[in-house]
Amino acid sequence: MRLANVNGRLVIRVADGDIDVERASEGRFPADPSAVLEDWEAFSAWAQALDPASVEVAPAAAAADLGAPVTRPRQIFAIGLNYRDHAAESGLGVPEEPPTFTKFLSSVTGPEGEIVLPEGNVDWEVELVAVIGRTARDVSREEAWSHVAGLTVGQDLSERVGQLAGPAPQFSLGKSHPGFAPMGPVLVTPDELDNPDNIELGCSINGETMQKGRTSDLVFDVPELVSRLSRTVTLLPGDVIFTGTPAGVGLGRSPQRWLQPGDELVTYVDGIGEMRHRMVSRPA
Repeated sequence: MRLANVNGRLVIRVADGDIDVERASEGRFPADPSAVLEDWEAFSAWAQALDPASVEVAPAAAAADLGAPVTRPRQIFAIGLNYRDHAAESGLGVPEEPPTFTKFLSSVTGPEGEIVLPEGNVDWEVELVAVIGRTARDVSREEAWSHVAGLTVGQDLSERVGQLAGPAPQFSLGKSHPGFAPMGPVLVTPDELDNPDNIELGCSINGETMQKGRTSDLVFDVPELVSRLSRTVTLLPGDVIFTGTPAGVGLGRSPQRWLQPGDELVTYVDGIGEMRHRMVSRPA
């Protein structure tokens, strides 16, 4: 199943177009894209039994009309140094526990549009994002996938000056400027993917490849992250986990490189889709 947020309304994306969930369910499930995650088991059972021929299918919405597939996550987790090659380019060792920080809700944006560059050095980080569909507390690795509603594409955009400012680094603030957590274009259930543990992901700037990796190279894969995080916190329906980025970020290059006004950042995860964002200057 592939879910999208079209102008604030939840749709199921099928081969012929989009099915409006609220209309097709005759009000049983709301239009709010995040609300359905609170009733994920009932919704997914209904959606799997739905015959697209029995309901109205609208033409697929344009990319510009898509919003983040999860609009109000209560918790946004992000994992650092979760690919060995990225740990190496950062000059750090492979972690024994997932380095975890948070991003704030106001940084969430959709898969298309402009992102305002704040002062400082703004970096890119393509990431696979896991979305929780069932409350998870002390779950095992073997149980973990059953708590994941779906996967989407993400960028953990980072302003490095603020992020690394001492005496204590400000990871959450440096990574939470408006637009610094774009997600989309759709939320894809794991059963739609040939192997959800081995997916290609990458990004480019103005057509030049910056990052390319596979999630099979994650130090801590999705089930391990869900299991480990749930030992400390309760993961709630709609929570998102940015799972980490492969090598190729601007901070690790020589010379270092940062996003500039006018740059087009294209981010993709195979089997899910791509996002396109144009960087713009902060208004005077």
